[in-house]
Parts: sequence; C-alpha cells; structure tokens
Amino acid sequence: MNIEELRNCCISVKGASESFPFDKTTLVFKVMGKMFAYTGLEPKDGQFRVDLKCDPEKSCELREKYHGIRRGTHTRELMWNAVYLESDVPDSLIRELIAHSVEEVIRKLPKTKREEYGKLSPS
Repeated sequence: MNIEELRNCCISVKGASESFPFDKTTLVFKVMGKMFAYTGLEPKDGQFRVDLKCDPEKSCELREKYHGIRRGTHTRELMWNAVYLESDVPDSLIRELIAHSVEEVIRKLPKTKREEYGKLSPS
C-alpha cells in the first residue's frame, strides 16, 4: 500500500474527516471528532507509515508477527501501532487495522455518540 492508497482507505471510512492539526506534514484522520489514524506526508527513514489505534492484546500479537508493525510514537505504547507501508504487512491487513482502529474509537464513545455514528450514511 502506498501513501495515496492509505489516504483513500482512511477517508473512505464512514464519517471520516482529515486535517493537519499538529503541523503541515502530519495528516490526521478522525471519526466523530476522535483520531483513528495519522501519517506523515514525508517518509521517515525512507518509509511511510501510519499510526493506528489498536486493542493492547492484539498490538502485542501483531508486533511479534510482523516486522512492519511497531510501537507507535508520541502515543500510548500499547494503544497505538506504527504500521509501515510497503513492508511485510499485507495491504489487506492494513485495511483491517484501519477498520479496527475506527472500531476502537467508536467503542469508547458515549452511547449517544455511538448511536449517532450508527445513523451516519456510509461514505
């Protein structure tokens, strides 16, 4: 998956928005006002990556299995993973992890916000 495919996948999430709240090179994707993914528009160490929210138990399993999944930076260690694009992580898994990140965000919203999200039209 390249950086453009990543953006298309994230912005296609129901209710997703994108912005640059931190600086001009960190693209943030949110749903219901909560961040589910962020990525730099410039590669670090020659690689693009996306940071995604993840269930802590699942994070540990993924990091053991894939070299391209590591601890997220600037975030809670077990709650976020840095997923390197064009690594040993299959594109299909990256798409699944984006969906999982959204699910983690929605799951932690108050009931009224979860219900509001459920009523949104798909993108």
